[in-house]
Amino acid sequence: MTGRQGGAGSVTDGRRRGPGAGGDGRRIQLRRRLGSSDLPAITEVRRSLRELLRHWGSPAAAEVAELLTSELVTNALVHTADGAVITATVGSDRLRVEVRDFMSALPRLHAPDADDGTHGRGLVLVQTLSDAWGVHAHGMGKVVWFELNGGPA
Repeated sequence: MTGRQGGAGSVTDGRRRGPGAGGDGRRIQLRRRLGSSDLPAITEVRRSLRELLRHWGSPAAAEVAELLTSELVTNALVHTADGAVITATVGSDRLRVEVRDFMSALPRLHAPDADDGTHGRGLVLVQTLSDAWGVHAHGMGKVVWFELNGGPA
């Protein structure tokens, strides 16, 4: 793993290949730890995800993945105090992105008011654009995840 200091916290990058989801029996995984309130790191997460998805799915699917990932990461960093861990796993026919934070309060899906500006739309976008999504408790926090179906470009 390599580490990089960014903004108010640190970003840790690790790519692993292992048995599982890949068409040749491998899966590719991106894992990063983001410090609390490290909103500038979201740009780097999007860039790393774009690189990871360079040969997977259509360009439109990669753009959707970037958008949904940045929504979940932003939510975790804005609404919690202890940072987040993002894990993106690419298989032959599916991408799964998980964002773990360290607060037990579960997010609520709600229709935003027209007067909310751009706030309150992240989970609505995830619900609308992903093939599957959910939330589950994980130790001292939770994981919000989504999946996109696709495959090699």
